[in-house]
Amino acid sequence: MKIKFLIVLASFFVFNPARAQGCSDAGICSIGSAVNETDKKKNNSIEFATIVGKGDADVKYVSGYIGYSRIFNEKWSANAKVTSSYANGSFGSRGSVGDAFLTANYRPVMWGAYQWSFTSGVKIPFNQSNLKINDHPLPMDYQSSLGTFDFLGSVNLNYKNWDFNYAVQLPVININANSYFSEYSGIADFVTTNLFERKPDMLLRGTYTITTSNHKFSFKPNLLLIYHLGEDTYEDIYGQRKNIAGSEGLTVNGNLIAGYHFASGSSIEISVATPFVVREVRPDGLTRAWTAGLSYKMWF
Repeated sequence: MKIKFLIVLASFFVFNPARAQGCSDAGICSIGSAVNETDKKKNNSIEFATIVGKGDADVKYVSGYIGYSRIFNEKWSANAKVTSSYANGSFGSRGSVGDAFLTANYRPVMWGAYQWSFTSGVKIPFNQSNLKINDHPLPMDYQSSLGTFDFLGSVNLNYKNWDFNYAVQLPVININANSYFSEYSGIADFVTTNLFERKPDMLLRGTYTITTSNHKFSFKPNLLLIYHLGEDTYEDIYGQRKNIAGSEGLTVNGNLIAGYHFASGSSIEISVATPFVVREVRPDGLTRAWTAGLSYKMWF
């Protein structure tokens, strides 16, 4: 019955045509995900991932990341990750390295069946979100970074097969130098994002883990609620800062992760995701109709 449910759920994820914020780009969706990793016998891991997706105006994406994790003891662990993104659409093709994420996780003593943990960290941009093609400005949908230094924080709870995460992503320093004006581009698919300033995000996620009897296969359906706390802004040609109407609000994403775990402790995972509820306007370029990812993690 559980397997039939997962098949039906995966089919809905693939064929649902809505649009939503793509989590892997902003970074908030992966924070706190290592809450249950400290039961590994090995203390170091390297992870590689590739993610493909489709966004607004038929923009296609290939993104990836490489990450390193270190478990210091039963309570403390840390993670470093570097992302990249390649976009192809009506403006052409553009790709670049994106951001670095540095996080630390604290896991106190287990209280009954409840395991709490706390994660904090920073996101560091590698560019000012002003990538161009032939010196022509590009909208945020083609940028590999949001151009902000962010604080990331989460509270995580594991109870039996359930994981819950409450997280925030707060832009602290904005170096975004995007110079895209929709009215001068000849294309009406994207809103103006000149000197774009983005508001914080708040996330609530619930994950249920199903593991086969031989512990080789795992399935993790999860639901993510992301609330964008305010309307983003841009600077018009007169130097006046303008709100982008409709950019505040709720996004609800569904995600299904299937994994295979090798005897060595390494693992491979595939994931598919799609939105159920969307914000009216998403100027940050994180819109995705769907995403599909493949990752490999090696412990040593």
